[in-house]
Amino acid sequence: MYAVGSTGNVALMEDQPPDDGSTPVESGPAAIARRRVLFGLGFGAANLALLRRLSTRPTRLSATPVTAPSSVPATPSTTGAPAATTPTVPPVLDDSIGVVTDDHVYDTVIVGGRVIDPDSGFDAVAHVGIDGETITRISLEPLSASGTIDATGLVVSPGFIDILSYPPNGYGEWFKVADGVTTNLNLHGIDDPMTDFLNKAADNDPPVNYGGAADQYEHRKIMELGIGRARGDDLDELVSRAEADVLAGALGIHEQPEYTVDVSFDEMLRHGEVAARYSVPLCLHVRYSENLTPGTQEEALDEAIRVATQTGCRLHIEHINSTGGTGRMAEAIAQLEAARSSGILISACTYPYTFWATSAATARYDNFREKYGISWGDLQIAGTNERLTEETFNAARREYKLTAAFAMSDDDIDTSLLTPWVMIGSDAILERPHNNHPRSTGCFSRVLGHYVRERGLLSLPDALARMTILPARMLGDISSDMARRGRIQSGAVADITVFDPATIIDRSTIADPAREAEGVRHVLVAGRAVRTNGVNNRDVRPGVPILRDLT
Repeated sequence: MYAVGSTGNVALMEDQPPDDGSTPVESGPAAIARRRVLFGLGFGAANLALLRRLSTRPTRLSATPVTAPSSVPATPSTTGAPAATTPTVPPVLDDSIGVVTDDHVYDTVIVGGRVIDPDSGFDAVAHVGIDGETITRISLEPLSASGTIDATGLVVSPGFIDILSYPPNGYGEWFKVADGVTTNLNLHGIDDPMTDFLNKAADNDPPVNYGGAADQYEHRKIMELGIGRARGDDLDELVSRAEADVLAGALGIHEQPEYTVDVSFDEMLRHGEVAARYSVPLCLHVRYSENLTPGTQEEALDEAIRVATQTGCRLHIEHINSTGGTGRMAEAIAQLEAARSSGILISACTYPYTFWATSAATARYDNFREKYGISWGDLQIAGTNERLTEETFNAARREYKLTAAFAMSDDDIDTSLLTPWVMIGSDAILERPHNNHPRSTGCFSRVLGHYVRERGLLSLPDALARMTILPARMLGDISSDMARRGRIQSGAVADITVFDPATIIDRSTIADPAREAEGVRHVLVAGRAVRTNGVNNRDVRPGVPILRDLT
């Protein structure tokens, strides 16, 4: 079942050593870190070192490699100044635009910002000329324009692509804009058949682009299958519904066997066959988020890999930090990297928080202390400051309260962020009355503010690659809409985020998730400004559907 408040079905599991009764079972973050070391048996450290070397290894997800570009600087560059060794020849996506004459007057020019194009590695102070919805020139010399945006001291980036959000609702997408997002993709499922999803999204008239994956769970609800096992004609109909959504433009097929617990391996194979037929990814919230037998995260990832092996489909692992890699991230990455090295097409996404959230009523919270190595006090009701007791937790279960669990380690988040083929996905969109995870409003700004500027874990271009060009490449060979996004290049769609690298940061919390991120100054969608000088332009709504090519 889906989490209350559309914050996503986010799960996690921590390793737990055998309890023979001689030693009390610890809880909390310190215990999580110690159990992680015990579980890894030294394997994690070796794999973390391996991950740092893998950044130059090409991915096999599509014809165009989905990996951070090799041209990004090895030393983190976190300021408004470009790195000294990156390319300074303005990149071109579409040669048919031709040479624009020097006396041309552009509709808009973004003036004097640090322009970063993670696709080509271009990183220089430059001027971006825009005509209509298209970037028509990037120049190291000034350009003439009808209107200008002063980006002095700011970074000019492709608009951020949220690969794992939820459908537009007329409210939460404005917080996405403040977080730099220009394209809101729902690979965790579109909550409706594709035609209904598109109609509802259009009715909300969103400022950002939108699209997503066929939703197997929604199809089950329509067919009144619940979580039961589908067989015979029911299974055929489920698969036909998924195919119909793909034919209507869905960018993938989503399954969540951890929530639809009786989903069979055969059902996963059948959906994988459809995904392979149309070259769309099978997007999986994998079956287990725990490290206790029977039913471990290792087994869950192995099941996903077997589906991809047998069907030839692409595979996208949703929020690997909270399902599949929690407490064993280095091992999970190595497990998936081995499959990738054999030619299987695999990607994943993560979000930069050490707590997940879902309804306290879901099976995720069954026996949570044993499964995750945490206790009542490690839980907090979203939208409040309340940490729980056994009594208040039982009340939260009865009331279906969205509840956050502090149960992921910093090492797991770091390792996922360092993996060159792991993208950023929020797994959330804000809804009233704000019973949401703060990732719904601060996911991308947190990566750039905390993990780039404050900690230097990633360089600025490398971090931007994970939220722009990687998702664009992943879907660009099946969607012409995506093939022109995620880039600052002549011929690309002018989806652009301009931010202050010195101030960008998330401000939302579990208690108050409805706080805009800080530092995103300007956001353009198809060349139109939906945010100017840090204020959203709510009358400007240029978002369009991002669809699989139908021909």
